[in-house]
Amino acid sequence: MNIKKTSYFKDKQRDIDYFKQWVTQLEQANGRTYESITIPTAIGNTHIWGLHTQDHSLETLVIFPGARTTALFWDLDKGLDNLNQKLRIFLVETNGLPNLSDGASPDIKSLDFGYWANEVLEKLGIEKAFIAGASFGGLVCMKLAIVHPEKIKAAFLLNPGCLQPFSLTFSNLYYNLLPIIKPTEKNVLKFLDKAVFAKPNHVLSAKAEKMLVDYEVFALRRYTDNTQKPYYMNHELAQVKAETYLLEGDKDLLFPFKKSISNAQKHIKRLKEVKVFENVGHGIETYPKAMNYIGDLIKSHQ
Repeated sequence: MNIKKTSYFKDKQRDIDYFKQWVTQLEQANGRTYESITIPTAIGNTHIWGLHTQDHSLETLVIFPGARTTALFWDLDKGLDNLNQKLRIFLVETNGLPNLSDGASPDIKSLDFGYWANEVLEKLGIEKAFIAGASFGGLVCMKLAIVHPEKIKAAFLLNPGCLQPFSLTFSNLYYNLLPIIKPTEKNVLKFLDKAVFAKPNHVLSAKAEKMLVDYEVFALRRYTDNTQKPYYMNHELAQVKAETYLLEGDKDLLFPFKKSISNAQKHIKRLKEVKVFENVGHGIETYPKAMNYIGDLIKSHQ
């Protein structure tokens, strides 16, 4: 597996200590402790946060996060409780993103992220699982579904970044670039309000939103992000052999939902269902009803 890009924290030890403190704050807010797992892979060490991972009687859900996020975003405001069942949950910190995993990443247009994801499953002793990915994580899910579909019970794509090019509308570019050019709390909040959430329907508690803003300001200021961004996989998607479900927010500014749905229906042969959530932004992994829906689908497979 070839390394294409390498990202890094500007002051590794200090920045990792800050991130660990952020995780501790989330654990205190949620009243639970995440298992901390580190495994060696072909692109360096990969870190995983776990819940109930030793209970092999449970169904397994493996989660891949979006770009410039941590997989722990899925549990802001105890969001994973909205799955409404106890599961073995593995929150994978994708390499090359601002987290505890190493910063090396393969070529985004190769299948290497799929091979890496399979290696993660193997090292964790997971023979078959449900997988879910938001934005960038959706692309990782589809790469895995091409190279090792036999490992997947079903794939859940949440506003994935692989079904169309990144939107080049003025409003999307403006709100995305604003916090990158000037990473202040005010600009991050503006981006969240306009692109990630859809208030008052899709919103976090004040405490969770503050944690999200703190993380984003930290990631923008302290992490040199060289990782390639998602791209439209187009005809590659025809190679996906795993059962796939698409969850879309109708207020997603980054990847407008109608185009994503059209392309998914055109290319993904085993697309089982499309669910559109009204007044929901790009950060659909933080929306309780989306988690309810995934939980119901997992139950229907049992």
